[in-house]
Amino acid sequence: MRKSRQSIAAVTLAALMLASCGGGGEGSLGNGPITVTPTPSPTPTPTPACALASRQSFAKAVIDEWYLFPNDVASGVSPGAHSNVQSYIDALVAPARALNKDRFFTYITSIAEENAFYASGSSAGFGVRLAYDAANQRIVIAEAYEGAPAFAAGIDRGTAIIAIGTNSGNLRTVAAIVAAEGTAGLTAALGPNDPGVSRVLRIADAAGTRDVTVAKADYSLDPVSDRYGAKIISESGRNYGYLNLRSFISSADDQLKTAFADFRAQGVTDIIVDFRYNGGGLVSTANLMGDLMGAGRAGQLFSQTSFRASKSAENDEHRFAPVAQSIAPTRIAFIGSGSTASASELVINSMLPYLGTSMTLVGSNTYGKPVGQIALDKAECDDRMRVVAFATGNATGQSDYYDGLAPKIANSCAANDDLGVPLGDPREASIRAAINFLSGTACTTRIADASVGAAARRSSTPVMAEPEMLTPERPSAAQRELPGLF
Repeated sequence: MRKSRQSIAAVTLAALMLASCGGGGEGSLGNGPITVTPTPSPTPTPTPACALASRQSFAKAVIDEWYLFPNDVASGVSPGAHSNVQSYIDALVAPARALNKDRFFTYITSIAEENAFYASGSSAGFGVRLAYDAANQRIVIAEAYEGAPAFAAGIDRGTAIIAIGTNSGNLRTVAAIVAAEGTAGLTAALGPNDPGVSRVLRIADAAGTRDVTVAKADYSLDPVSDRYGAKIISESGRNYGYLNLRSFISSADDQLKTAFADFRAQGVTDIIVDFRYNGGGLVSTANLMGDLMGAGRAGQLFSQTSFRASKSAENDEHRFAPVAQSIAPTRIAFIGSGSTASASELVINSMLPYLGTSMTLVGSNTYGKPVGQIALDKAECDDRMRVVAFATGNATGQSDYYDGLAPKIANSCAANDDLGVPLGDPREASIRAAINFLSGTACTTRIADASVGAAARRSSTPVMAEPEMLTPERPSAAQRELPGLF
């Protein structure tokens, strides 16, 4: 989650960006990460500005001042024992990670790279989300972005990658790569996300098996797809609004308003919100989504953020502020998965006090990230320190969903992510389950039941394990918010 404020005690800044891995927002100063200049405490020993020791000292100062779990920071960690900044950060916050409070949410990243992504979804790569299918030893495309190289090469959702090479003469099967190097070998085989990096991919889809050459390139993400991102699904004389939001970035704001304006114009009050691959982004966009679903709730509490005790003056809240396009939903079916995190979870959790059993979570359990980061910059080194600094809760104060939101939603409904059917298609398993809920059809299997293997025993349609998104050990800013992105 990402959110900015105009003043933060003990920090000299132009603005502060509050953020979380998959969900974020901003305050009155505009969208996206904003450069800040902290006054470190304690002041680091002077060293060359971008020497490793100076960068490590900067990271430690931020953690000491802002970390949400000050009692869960390791003491006595020697920076000299670590060859890079992230390794040092990992050692400092290891106690919190052991308690499942900080699952690699505190990290160092590039200012320029992150600014580009949150402004427009700018990234470099093939422009696909990849899921590793261990049972069949292949990689399956979960989603392909319009305007990106893979889609232009005829690769779309459901396409399987069965071999990878730098040329046609050295293709290796996915099975051979994993046998030799594990799944990390797949990331390596796909190459760095730099423009011009080319790979030969052996793919299989409805058109057969063939080899295609795809070169990575810069592209901008369309957060609401023109193909299926927002639509009306009509069945049995009823209309359902369908919205698939890929990421909470500022370029989504106008698209969301357009989508809800159409829902409003057509009298839609039953909606499906598809967050299945949405790892989060800007809190400002999450708040806008709340406003768009908050007609008649002006001034009521949508969400709240809480800092550590020493920073309690920075605690904040967002109250519904309906806009011209807002609707008053009667029922909402959120589609989620293990890739649904942060800002996505903020929206789901924040609507729960108002809709109760009139909303559900369809698919599988969410990631479980009820915390957010602030961003502090060491601009001369292109270093942005993302440190977990606040917890986010709903109107009732519920903010303890580290194990995902399914346990909080009693009428959740387990469903497959059917990669063989396009997103937005009512035949797709999760969308079908969502429509069933909205139309009053009872769900046969709860997510909690499916997670312990009860689905096959109690349902005529067994729920399969969800695909594992392929994620590099050190994801980019885009990959943190869009799990499986390459």
